[in-house]
Amino acid sequence: MNRSRGKIRPPRRGLATDHVDFDEYWEVLAQSLREIYAKNASHLSFEELYRNAYKLVLKKHGDRLYGNVKKLVGEHLQVVAIRDVKPLLPSSIVTGDVSFGTATTERRTVGTKFLERLKFVWEDHQLCMGMMKEVLMYMDRVFCADHKIPSIYVACMGLFRDHILRHQEYNIGNALNNVILDQIKMERDGDIINRATIRACVYMLEGLYETEEELESQKVYLTSFEKNFILASENFYQKEGEQLLRDCDAATYIQKVDKRLKEEYSRCHDTLSVLTEPKIMKVVDQKLIEANINDVMDMEGSGLRFMLDNDRYEDLKLVYELISRVDSEKKSLKKKMCARLVAIGKEINRSVSTPQISTAAGADGTGDASKPSSTVVSEEKAANNVTLLAIRWVDEVLALKDKYETLWERSFDKDKGIQAAMTKAFTDFINDFERSPEFISLFIDENLRKGLKGKTESEVDAVLDKALTLFRYVADKDVFERYYKKHLSRRLLMNRSVSHDAEKQMIGKFKMEVGFAFTGKFEGMFKDMNTSEDMTSEYKKLLQESDSDYKKGVELSVQILTSTFWPVGGGGENDHPCIYPPEIGAVRDSFTKYYLDRHSGRRLDWRPDMGTADVRATFKGKRHELNVTTYGMVILMAFSELNPGETLSFEGIRAITSIKEQDLIRNLQALAVAPKTRVLIKKPMSRDVRLTDVFAVNEEFTSKFMRIRVGVVATNRAETEQERKDSDEKTERYRGATIEAAIVRIMKQRKLISHTELVNEVLAQMGQRFSPELSMIKKRIESLMEREYMERAEGERQAYRYIA
Repeated sequence: MNRSRGKIRPPRRGLATDHVDFDEYWEVLAQSLREIYAKNASHLSFEELYRNAYKLVLKKHGDRLYGNVKKLVGEHLQVVAIRDVKPLLPSSIVTGDVSFGTATTERRTVGTKFLERLKFVWEDHQLCMGMMKEVLMYMDRVFCADHKIPSIYVACMGLFRDHILRHQEYNIGNALNNVILDQIKMERDGDIINRATIRACVYMLEGLYETEEELESQKVYLTSFEKNFILASENFYQKEGEQLLRDCDAATYIQKVDKRLKEEYSRCHDTLSVLTEPKIMKVVDQKLIEANINDVMDMEGSGLRFMLDNDRYEDLKLVYELISRVDSEKKSLKKKMCARLVAIGKEINRSVSTPQISTAAGADGTGDASKPSSTVVSEEKAANNVTLLAIRWVDEVLALKDKYETLWERSFDKDKGIQAAMTKAFTDFINDFERSPEFISLFIDENLRKGLKGKTESEVDAVLDKALTLFRYVADKDVFERYYKKHLSRRLLMNRSVSHDAEKQMIGKFKMEVGFAFTGKFEGMFKDMNTSEDMTSEYKKLLQESDSDYKKGVELSVQILTSTFWPVGGGGENDHPCIYPPEIGAVRDSFTKYYLDRHSGRRLDWRPDMGTADVRATFKGKRHELNVTTYGMVILMAFSELNPGETLSFEGIRAITSIKEQDLIRNLQALAVAPKTRVLIKKPMSRDVRLTDVFAVNEEFTSKFMRIRVGVVATNRAETEQERKDSDEKTERYRGATIEAAIVRIMKQRKLISHTELVNEVLAQMGQRFSPELSMIKKRIESLMEREYMERAEGERQAYRYIA
């Protein structure tokens, strides 16, 4: 409607004395308002109408004018409800049947026409009231403001609410709610609806209020429609959740839930109101996620276990996002994921369990297990199998670690809580396996002996970091230290380390992780190696210059080990007896004198079980250099004085050398059984060395290599069961002493302390090395009290006093 409206000028002076007939002025205004409703406003003079309303308000007729306008608008809206809206009301709404129309197309068509008509009526009412508002502007500014009543526009919006939406007979508001809800249900079921029309009707509901104060919380949209929408949505998603659980696998379920969330977000922003978004999202969260997500994750063949095992990154990411909506801590996800992680870890542990190893070793053995020599061989085979399984165990645990790290990065958004849960899961199953410290040390040993050959510096660092990762999970770090020290000593003494730089790099990583107290002995071992090299050079130089008894055929290289650094064990030469050949004995005695002359007050014990020797030998006219253990050298020297074809029995060799039976068996196996290093032959020939065997030099021995390393069985292997028992006993003794030392330090500092505080401080101090049991701490406290280092405080049974 195009019309030109001039500027409304203030009334002329002297109007206050004019006589105003209300009925006459009202009739003009009422007719003009009817013309506005009839769309015939183009010929009206809005300036004249404004002056008429102004005069009525000025002459104190504002209350009658206000009431008459409301009455006129109400009567008009009553006509509109009957004439325009009622004919398009779905008939079933009038009868109270909510599910009007059975065919989707029919329901959509009927509903859309009804919504379009209501949209038209609302927009027409707004337009007309906008014009009336301009005409009655003075009444709003003066009369309504003075009497603190709503403006005529606000009042008439309330009339639309009461006469149209809440028509006493036709129940148009309920019809509107039901039509919108039915349209939304059709859209949820996959049909296409007219969103724009629904949006217009929602605008209408948002523009109407329950009271004339027009509070945001009193919007008709919130009080009338939204609660019905939420209730209907709850019922819909309750049923859909149950159906999806019956019909879908886990991946399909979470995808459909994600789709629903996106649909509801879009619906709130494009069709309904953003005010509803958090509420409808909560409904979906509760009915589809919170109520069912545990059942979804537990689905056989498609749930969380399947997703984790098969690297379903996108599905897991979706599970994470959905659970995050209802549980910020993701408790159920962490619990189920970690349960699966621990289960896989324990399966890895079982696959390398001791019974399996022992069975495998026993099946492979051929000797009589009742005999000592056969028992040694069987134990060695089992230990060698353990070494192989240790490498496999670490590789599988590292692969599992890499797998879950990738899942954490790609699917779980690097969630710190999930990372902490994963760390606990790895810690649990790794420490549940009692041989984990030994196996991790064996893995590092394998790599530092030969696994790092040909690798770049960055690749070496990556391997060492992987080992350090597993080391962090180990609770009993003192047990790991014991094994690492043992393996490191073998690498250094037998010159098997691929790189001393890599060795020091690994020790540096340990130092950064747990401190100098842990690595001090490792560093001391390297210091001993350097000192020994310098001392050997000095000794050789001295002999060459002055010692007339120096044996030109013997070259000595000595490694002097500080007993507190090295895992030498035993009580010295008495525990490792060996009768050296005269020429070797003379050199040994010479160096002993040299050393003790320079270090008075020290004791030097020779350890033939830890040394090696290079022996030159000729077979079939070809010279070879045999790298053997010190025991192996002593055995070979026993044959050097024999004529060709002469033999020595097992007992004869033992009598000549005084080597212990087990050590003798190991070395004879290397010299007389191993095919590639069979420089001796034994009768009868078998894979095991027996006490009744006879040995001779193998005159037919050949090899294409000039230098031959004769490896003793299991020179770098896992411990046998007996060795483990012995080591565990030593560890327990060491732990007891360590706990006692900690208790004494604490008591010296505190003088008087309660039992609980003392235990807690001991646990804190021991935490980085091992986790002591409370019974062990209690036992050590009692031992210290018996030896009068401390006593119970007088009058306090649960407190201790230090005795200086």
